[in-house]
Amino acid sequence: MISASKDNMEGHNLAISAADISKAFIVPHERRDTLKEGFINLFRKRTYEHFRALDCVSFQLRPGEFLGIVGRNGSGKSTLLKILAGIYRADSGKLDIRGEIAPFLELGVGFQQELSARENIYLNGTLLGLTRKEIKARFDSIVDFAGVRNFIDLKIKNFSSGMRARLAFAIAKEADADIYLFDEIMAVGDEDFQQKCLNVFREWKDNGKTVVFVSHTPNLVEEFCNRAILLDGGKVVFDGTPGETITEYHRLIK
Repeated sequence: MISASKDNMEGHNLAISAADISKAFIVPHERRDTLKEGFINLFRKRTYEHFRALDCVSFQLRPGEFLGIVGRNGSGKSTLLKILAGIYRADSGKLDIRGEIAPFLELGVGFQQELSARENIYLNGTLLGLTRKEIKARFDSIVDFAGVRNFIDLKIKNFSSGMRARLAFAIAKEADADIYLFDEIMAVGDEDFQQKCLNVFREWKDNGKTVVFVSHTPNLVEEFCNRAILLDGGKVVFDGTPGETITEYHRLIK
């Protein structure tokens, strides 16, 4: 969990205020992954280009709102979430966040491969700010949600990618955060697990949690979100109701 409380926030009733957020990456024109490639091209000058992933992105989000972010691949959706999570730092602009953030971006990345699922539950739960007593009390719920009870003492390195993602979600949902960030979580797991995730979404919505949700699934955006923004080429090209934004998205990709 990432604490991002700001005392200088403009408007105490905002959960997130983003103003003119920009981010660029330096992309080499050729890859040199091996020592041989590096030696062969030792005296050849490498060339680069700047890829502008986000270009003056601005939006505001109130506590309890679900914000959907839609757009084509490469439009800047995941980059924006990583800036909100504190994984990337914006090159320019101002970002004010009030509350505790729980990012559900690359599920399972923080697992220790040589440890068992049981050990990783305690390790990751601790990193999320849970006490050992709290983890113990929620242990069965985590295991049953992930559906890994028969594999609980198996090393994580022997889990499938789907099993790791399910376990990571089951642990992370126990974080008592104010703001949750999601990147295509519904692409993980089977239909039964996806239904469990949707039930968690409904519970958070009922409890007034704030959620920023990236998805390529229009019906999920329309069902859960109060608002949605459309990104294209790193810019916000539309900000409105979910239905309006999805219509603009479909018009864009035709």
